[in-house]
Amino acid sequence: MAKRRTTGEVRWAVIGLGTIGVEHAWRVARTPRARLVAVASRNPARAAVAESLGCEFYTDTSAMLRSGRLDAVLIATPHDSHVPLARAAVEAGLHALVEKPLAVDPLDGRGLAELARRRRRKVGVMFQMRTEPVFQTLAAMLREGRLGRLQRLTWIVTDWFRADAYFRAAPWRGTWAGEGGGLLVNQCPHQLDLLLWFLGPPRRVRATAGYGRWHPIETEDDVTAVLEYRDGLTATFIASTGEAPGTRRLEIAGTKGTVVHEGSRLTLRWNRIPSDRFARSARDGFSRPPVREESFECPTAPIPPHEAVIRNFVSAILDGDDLIAPVSDGVREVELAAALQWAALDRREVELPLNGRGFRRRLQRVRDQGR
Repeated sequence: MAKRRTTGEVRWAVIGLGTIGVEHAWRVARTPRARLVAVASRNPARAAVAESLGCEFYTDTSAMLRSGRLDAVLIATPHDSHVPLARAAVEAGLHALVEKPLAVDPLDGRGLAELARRRRRKVGVMFQMRTEPVFQTLAAMLREGRLGRLQRLTWIVTDWFRADAYFRAAPWRGTWAGEGGGLLVNQCPHQLDLLLWFLGPPRRVRATAGYGRWHPIETEDDVTAVLEYRDGLTATFIASTGEAPGTRRLEIAGTKGTVVHEGSRLTLRWNRIPSDRFARSARDGFSRPPVREESFECPTAPIPPHEAVIRNFVSAILDGDDLIAPVSDGVREVELAAALQWAALDRREVELPLNGRGFRRRLQRVRDQGR
């Protein structure tokens, strides 16, 4: 096992040099108290990236992890390789920050979380949307109960439009064997994570999906899901990669009012009397609670969101800070995505906590069938 130093910096490597991996490498290189030591790719032609960054280049990831020159890795490879690479890093005594999704198979994610706990290594997930002020504001509003008893959440995310060229550019995209899913696995983990951050896990889910409805792919490119919670709250989630221009709109309704996030604005409509109390006391059956409305532009993050996650990971290693999105939250997101996949594939309700072994068998069947 590589022996870690106790220093005032974190020595990093980035594994995977696709578009997002290269961007992450540059982010690490300019992060305070971080030093980019190496990058790794199976493609020797990507050595030019290392040259531009002034760091080492490896095609043998195992050799890099065992080099003794690293403290942490950032993994930006295709989904199915996330857990094996993170496990190898943890077993080498390193910390690992993993691009979303943490895993495709929830059991793999749970196993990684347990390994990280035993080895006392930091494993986090790149859920950078948690650092955006608008979502931090909404999370605080819900945590403080400012909307009263929650009644409904509706999230429409249909502006994920992708041309067919997107799927042709990487042969693993849009395939069960290469990706383990489509829209729910690739585009939507951030929104699913925020749903869990806002509301916690649902009791059960239902979903319908279109498989190759808009593109020549095997996996889902259109999803409508309903999440049910124990207190009667329901959440509806609608997403697509085939709709243009598309919509991105989040509504959360409670007895004290409704908040809408669309574009760069937050609109809040507050009931001057909570709706449940007004319903009990009003004498006119058609009357409504008086409403006060406010609206404002959402501020931008002081630090770009991806960079904020990397800085936080450095602080977690050096200072003991809490991770923005620890591995346990990554596992929860994977389990929710898996539950929605299973519900859509079999057209049935799926309860949570998820039966991980049952989903693994179902995923393997659909992978074996392919197109």
